[in-house]
Amino acid sequence: MCGIAGIIHKKAGKGVNIGQQMTSMLQALKHRGPDSTGYAMYGKDNGNQILRFKVAEAADLEGSYDIHATIKDRLETVNSRLTELGVKVVKKESPTEYAHRYEVEFSGDMKKVADFVEDVEGVEILSIGNSLELVKDLGDASVVSNQYGLNDFNGTHGIGHTRMATESDVDIRSAHPYWAYPFSDVAVVHNGQLTNYWTNRRSLERSGHRFSSNCDSELIAVYLADRMSQGDDLETAMKGSIDYLDGVFTYLVATKDQLGMAKDVMAAKPMVVYEGEDMIALASEEVAIRTLFDHRIDTFDPYHGEVKVWQN
Repeated sequence: MCGIAGIIHKKAGKGVNIGQQMTSMLQALKHRGPDSTGYAMYGKDNGNQILRFKVAEAADLEGSYDIHATIKDRLETVNSRLTELGVKVVKKESPTEYAHRYEVEFSGDMKKVADFVEDVEGVEILSIGNSLELVKDLGDASVVSNQYGLNDFNGTHGIGHTRMATESDVDIRSAHPYWAYPFSDVAVVHNGQLTNYWTNRRSLERSGHRFSSNCDSELIAVYLADRMSQGDDLETAMKGSIDYLDGVFTYLVATKDQLGMAKDVMAAKPMVVYEGEDMIALASEEVAIRTLFDHRIDTFDPYHGEVKVWQN
């Protein structure tokens, strides 16, 4: 079933508490997906790149063998490879033993960095961006938010997802959001099922794109990355996705300064939108949006096959 939510502030100034707002919305959607929760939030760009990656799955820590030594070795290898490429790490944070956040200085090709780091067995890049912070883990929004310290995250916009696993594993790899590799600051969340996933995945892989999971939702992120690499802007790429994707879907995509929504031609998956003068909020259910207000608001449902993009 899954639940998705998004918010964008048009006049955020120095930022608002996006972390608290997203947590409130996603917790209200917990009943739609209790397996995992994910955030893609956009904060201040100070010129550096934010690298989010994991060196193991949360469930690996419950195994019978010594995963702790393996995790340490993987992290040391990542650090060594970053140094080899000339990447300067200016700040390190480790919310968990397996999930890490690096702020780095690097003027070269970040795709090369991502490929070299991900070549380490068991390591997965979750996101790269100047302002994007992509966090996902097992549990509901309150658990993940507390675990990663997201309750005080200031920013301009974000998207999030609560997942009920149906056709892929309950793990971080299969959780949303998905980073639109190799594009900086692009992330996607999706509610629905894509029936042409494997056919289109093989086609995109032959074109040189990579997939990190077997979740059909990742196809959307990779497709958008492919179209933008060929010169499409976000809205054009999203409009193309309506015909490209087969199945039922509603998805949200965020970039450094935009939030977009697309709905399939059957409009089978729900989406409710609040559009105010300074803020737009979207969610699978109105109850999530109403957590942000203490007064009456008006909402609407997008049309079938509709694409909308907002800018901050």
